Amino acid sequence: MSTPETSRFVRLRVELVLEVENEDAVTRAALAKIADDPELPGDERAHAENAVTEDTAEALAYLVDPFDLVSEMPGVELAQASWSSEEIDYDPDSPDWDLDEDDVDGDEEEADGAAVVG
Repeated sequence: MSTPETSRFVRLRVELVLEVENEDAVTRAALAKIADDPELPGDERAHAENAVTEDTAEALAYLVDPFDLVSEMPGVELAQASWSSEEIDYDPDSPDWDLDEDDVDGDEEEADGAAVVG
């Protein structure tokens, strides 16, 4: 199905907005994950523990693993991943948070004949 003109690589963009109802639970889960990581050197472990303790967004970033999202998916291998997190002001009624906004661009790209995944 693949032709020389078609790239085998696909960039999948995912944006999530999470409501943290229990910051302590998130922090404890991140600290437990850090404690269970045998390959994490001591100085990096101390830095990670400090970061997740001081910032819930950092704790969430530590808990989210893009490999987990695709590891069970047949026919794909994660080539590269990056992610970040930040605390935000969120208003679900604001037009700034219209999730369908990106779909319009995708529909236009499909109309132009480009392959759009997602």
